[in-house]
Amino acid sequence: MIVIYLNYKHYKLIMYRIILTLTLFLSLTLAMTGQTSKSFYDFTVKDIDGKSFDLAELKGKKVMVVNVASKCGLTPQYEQLQELYKEYGGDNFIIIGFPANNFLGQEPGTNSEIKTFCSVNYGVTFPIMSKISVKGEDMHPLYKWLTTKDLNNFEDSEIKWNFQKYLINTDGTIAKVIAPKTKPYDQEIIDWIKN
Repeated sequence: MIVIYLNYKHYKLIMYRIILTLTLFLSLTLAMTGQTSKSFYDFTVKDIDGKSFDLAELKGKKVMVVNVASKCGLTPQYEQLQELYKEYGGDNFIIIGFPANNFLGQEPGTNSEIKTFCSVNYGVTFPIMSKISVKGEDMHPLYKWLTTKDLNNFEDSEIKWNFQKYLINTDGTIAKVIAPKTKPYDQEIIDWIKN
């Protein structure tokens, strides 16, 4: 029979290494799980009035997320977005607009000015959020999720211009990315809403 004697110092060192290894392993596992399991509903944003808007409240609805701007050649899309919302919005579908000034300074206004512009010019009744950045180093976490495959488990995408549309399924996953110039009443979008 062989007896191995460890002095207290060696025992402590071995236990420290075991605990450190387990901690690192668990941390990496949790980090990887946390990244891939996020859904659209895990985010909270600010509405145009600065109040918290928990996207989890939209569970069970199809959601169109659009980065919008007031001084863009595509700004008239607000009219079709409002018509689409008026016709299909409700228990099963909603549109959320995110003003962003990332493209040639085409959304220079304050939240208050944007709210007035949307209401006066296009009668917008769908929710408009506070102005954010949709690209670059200060990209909002929601848009980081929308554009990064490692986070959204869908695909990598790039915000090409104002009025790019993300169609979110009822389970909080991305269904499609729609190009900025594609009008809100495009048949592909209508089919997605109806099916």
